[in-house]
Amino acid sequence: MNWYEKLNKYFPVEEMKSQEHMELLLQEKGDVYHKDEGQYHVMMYAEFPSFIFIDYLYVSKESRGQGLGHQLIEKLKRKKKPIILEVEPWDYSDTDSTKRLRFYRREGFEHAQSIGYTRKSLATNEANTLEILFWSPEEADEEAIYKQMKEMYEDIHTYKDEEVYGESYQSADEVITYDDNREVDNIFEAIQEKKKK
Repeated sequence: MNWYEKLNKYFPVEEMKSQEHMELLLQEKGDVYHKDEGQYHVMMYAEFPSFIFIDYLYVSKESRGQGLGHQLIEKLKRKKKPIILEVEPWDYSDTDSTKRLRFYRREGFEHAQSIGYTRKSLATNEANTLEILFWSPEEADEEAIYKQMKEMYEDIHTYKDEEVYGESYQSADEVITYDDNREVDNIFEAIQEKKKK
């Protein structure tokens, strides 16, 4: 399987960019958008001057539990910039969802509870809500993470969208919101509570 097939098999269709979109990013935005690939992993990420966005992180089942995911995250942490990523809302009946979130919690990520993120999938035409996780070498302000998410969305997610998909994604202002009083449970605390029961 090539790198795209691995990602496509692992990630839900509504979260996947097309192969054409990702190849365009690698070719035309190669100073920002990167692929880190090995026998057992694929990591696609965008590195901006002040932050890093992990677009996709795949570690094969055969090598899970051997520290490969930790090594990949550590490599990014050494750049000493905030790291941001999107995850599906926690589904306690899905063991993969729980394992993924426990992994990011162990790696020191926080849940950005003030940031709302819902976008219509061009693949399924349905609204897809995700939560934002971030790690920061210093105390990060969620408002700064919100601004960085908007920058990434405009530069990466919507890059040449009309050319690639025949239609545009929604604007960053429609998709990403900031609200100090957003009512959402802390995704990591929810997992801890479930574990205690």
